[in-house]
Amino acid sequence: MLKIIKADERMKRTNDCVKAVIFGPAGVGKTYQARTLDPKSTLFVDLQAGTLALGKDWKGDVLDIRSTANDMGAHPWELARAIALWLGGPDPADQGAYSRASYEDVCKAFGDPAGHAQYTTLFVDSITVASRMCFQWCQLQPEAFSDKTGKPDTRGAYGLLGREMIRWVTQLQHTPKNVILVGILEQQEDELKRKHWEPQIEGAKTGRELPGIFDLVMTLQNFEAEDKTQYRAFVTQQQNPWGYPAKDRSGTLELQEPANLGKVLEKIRAGKRIDTKIGRAHV
Repeated sequence: MLKIIKADERMKRTNDCVKAVIFGPAGVGKTYQARTLDPKSTLFVDLQAGTLALGKDWKGDVLDIRSTANDMGAHPWELARAIALWLGGPDPADQGAYSRASYEDVCKAFGDPAGHAQYTTLFVDSITVASRMCFQWCQLQPEAFSDKTGKPDTRGAYGLLGREMIRWVTQLQHTPKNVILVGILEQQEDELKRKHWEPQIEGAKTGRELPGIFDLVMTLQNFEAEDKTQYRAFVTQQQNPWGYPAKDRSGTLELQEPANLGKVLEKIRAGKRIDTKIGRAHV
């Protein structure tokens, strides 16, 4: 029987999950944003970036991918995939790493999925490091070597990297929890000396397609007010004067929002859209 969510039922729902990506320059305070979330219901997934910015007084739980992989004798990327599967459940369309059979194997290794029921938010730090782990793993796979010569095939490695990363991000997107990914943003310059901002992610495919997968893309940056005072804020809208990566599918956020992730999520859950007026194009 088809599962159709009626309009009145949908309007009463208060547990819709938010899938967000936060980009920002190194040191701007991306990791610190985990401190604005409820520590009892947040799982901090550390992919090598470290937890120093959280402070020793933060009372949330941490899953250290690198040290756990070392203890289990697994590659960190293989563990990152397995964790995403355990948290998100199997994909009925997948016959490989995210299949029902793989999910059952992962549950045997990690335990009953009820063990992560207390967490409503996953804070993953960071997609920049995840892409590096993935690329290292891809370089070891048969696809990364020429069939004719046996020599490394960079094009094959990058092709596999793109598929692996997009599949992993999509798995996280389908996880029935809030998912927050953070990543480094860097300024690039093209051959015409024009400057632009790009996410620091191995391979172009993931950075290009990520905004289409996640609901919310925000850039955390430092700004200067008219009175010369410094402040930190999230840029949330695609059309912004700084050229930062941003997107707000919820339509609830201003161009800039205070640098408090917890309050941003509360505002999205409130569901009061501010983009209800559709402008008419000039002809």
